[in-house]
Amino acid sequence: MIEFEPMVWVAAVYGVLLLLVAYGIDRFARRAQAAHQKQQTPGFTYHEDHDAWQCPEDQWLWPQSFDPENRVMRYRGSPTICNSCPVKDSCTSSDDGREMRRMIDVWPASESARFHRGIACAVTVLAAAWPLATAFTVEGWVAQLLLLMVAFVIVLAALPLWSHLRRTPAVPEGVRFRTLEENLADRSAVAEAVARRRTSYASDRRESDQDV
Repeated sequence: MIEFEPMVWVAAVYGVLLLLVAYGIDRFARRAQAAHQKQQTPGFTYHEDHDAWQCPEDQWLWPQSFDPENRVMRYRGSPTICNSCPVKDSCTSSDDGREMRRMIDVWPASESARFHRGIACAVTVLAAAWPLATAFTVEGWVAQLLLLMVAFVIVLAALPLWSHLRRTPAVPEGVRFRTLEENLADRSAVAEAVARRRTSYASDRRESDQDV
């Protein structure tokens, strides 16, 4: 049985632990962003078929603009509807209608997400560098080969964390750029369908049901 000096095992184990730390950082940041997004959209439901948000009062927020720098789609409700909503005070303080946002890119999308991904990538560099550097300080070709293999495996395992360095397309996939007439036609069709099914706010209907 081949025996290796302690430094070989320390370098190999330390490199693997750093790789796990890198993925832990990325996973923690991903979960934090998902929780933050959920807090920002309580009771709101995004309907991909209409590319619109539906609020708890069964009203619709339609796409208004696209922020190319932050790659965010912004949606806004009708000021007329929002200002007369019975729960407006607990929903928004704006008189221009409630605004919602949607990240159009997969993780990592926001600047904060890319910052944490960058930290994770930096940790993977240290994870691979540790056994690689140690390979040139230990004696015996078997020990050196083992450390080189560990460094190679770490590099392969770290590749998914570096995927965000791929060039982001100028026109985001899944975002539909339509004319004003097309948007107005869609809004009218959905509004007519909603009007046929709903004649009041959801909270009003719930109060009516309780009175009955």
